[in-house]
Amino acid sequence: MISCSGEGEGGESGVVLGIYGDGEDQEVIDATKKCGTLVEAPVAAEWREGAQIGEALRSGFMLNWTANDCSKCQASGGKCGFDHESYHFQCYCPDRPHAWLCPAQHGSLVMKVAIAASGVGIAIVILIVYSIRKKSNIRKHMVWITGKREHSAAAQKIEGLISSRRYTYKDIKRMTNSFQEKLGQGGYGYVYKGKLRDGQPVAVKLLKKLKGDGEEFINEVASISRTSHVNVVSLLGFCFEGSKRALVYEFMPNGSLEKFIFKSNTSEANQQLSWETLYNISLGIAQGLEYLHRGCNARILHFDIKPHNILLDRNYCPKISDFGLAKICPREESIVSMLGARGTVGYIAPELVIRNIGGVSHKSDVYSYGMMVMEMVGGRKNFEVGVDRTSEIYFPHWIHQRLELQEELGLRGITNEEDEGIAKKMIIISLWCIQINPRD
Repeated sequence: MISCSGEGEGGESGVVLGIYGDGEDQEVIDATKKCGTLVEAPVAAEWREGAQIGEALRSGFMLNWTANDCSKCQASGGKCGFDHESYHFQCYCPDRPHAWLCPAQHGSLVMKVAIAASGVGIAIVILIVYSIRKKSNIRKHMVWITGKREHSAAAQKIEGLISSRRYTYKDIKRMTNSFQEKLGQGGYGYVYKGKLRDGQPVAVKLLKKLKGDGEEFINEVASISRTSHVNVVSLLGFCFEGSKRALVYEFMPNGSLEKFIFKSNTSEANQQLSWETLYNISLGIAQGLEYLHRGCNARILHFDIKPHNILLDRNYCPKISDFGLAKICPREESIVSMLGARGTVGYIAPELVIRNIGGVSHKSDVYSYGMMVMEMVGGRKNFEVGVDRTSEIYFPHWIHQRLELQEELGLRGITNEEDEGIAKKMIIISLWCIQINPRD
């Protein structure tokens, strides 16, 4: 008998045990309990005596069995075998012999399956991402091409209209010292003081918002490029780079007319312009408008005449600026087609709002001019906020009543009859300009 003392994996024995006898012998029963498996093999009759068991085993015998452990070994990638020294079952694996299975090989199989599955998953994800990005790149490319075409078309349109110098955005930053000194601002953006390489001071208008495809910018460049008049601001250059838009104008040391006629503090009140200067300013603006309406190859309607858009040079010579809302039309056309109202509340001509009054024409600028001159005379806005008496809310109506009743105008700064005469002349002109019906 060979001892069944070896313990294999899972607590099972791998020892071969040979016992002569049948299932009722105590030794066979004990061995079966200890080893757990009983295999009966027939032997020749001459070997029935137990003393000859060794000879019977050495002569050999036929034995058939189902090797479940061998099947597991083969399934794990190994080959079944037997260790003649320990009499244990062996599973010969690629790395080394194992008692039952090839755990490493089994793990590798699982790992391979996992890696294969992961690889397939990653490949699918990559294909999806690639497909999405390809579509996105196609869209971006189409947008970029469209934007580039629009940008190129707009740039060509501007360059075809003007002979002014074109600056890069880097040039704009350099001449303004990175936008250090701000001169003013409005709905269009900001105005900064700058300096050209030759030392000439300039005003740089940087647009912060673009409507549609930059219509206001193109309008302003196209309008000013057609002008050359002492009472119209000069355009020295422009920037059209990507989304950046800027206009370079001649610098006006005295700023806008607005700060001289609307006094909000004592220091500004000390800058009171004489009546003669005010009259010359109003005359210069009228000459500038006459030039825009009749002196150019094409008629230019400004649509935003107001004190803020009138700049004064060192000698208080007025210059019309800000052509963002301007419209260019043939000189022979007296009536202009408009889709919507343009201008600033308080200066907009009635025909721009109420269409049955009359057609839109150059007279719309005349109305705005009249409202502005009225403010120059009164030193206040026509629609004054915070005035208690109703009769003074609308200043043109109030001043018209004073003239009809030949009452004292009560205007500040009038020291003699000459000043009063200038003031009355400006009032009468402004009242003529602000008639409700443009035919009047």
